[in-house]
Amino acid sequence: MFVAIGAAIAVLTGIGAGIGIGIATGKATEAIARQPEAASQIRSNLLLGCALAEATAIYGFVIGLAIIILK
Repeated sequence: MFVAIGAAIAVLTGIGAGIGIGIATGKATEAIARQPEAASQIRSNLLLGCALAEATAIYGFVIGLAIIILK
C-alpha cells in the first residue's frame, strides 16, 4: 500500500510541470506581443525552459514506475 502512495506522489511532478509550462508559455506570449523583434530569443528561451520542466515530469514518472516495479 505504501508503495502505491509513494509512486503516486512521485508522479505528481507532472502537475507542477504542466502548470509551469502553461505559465511560461503565457508569459512568453505576452513578451512577444510587447516586443515582436525579440521573438526569436524569447522563443528559444521558452523552449529550453519547457524542455527542462518536461524532463522533471519524466523523471518523476520514471521514479514512480521504478517504485512500483522494484517494490
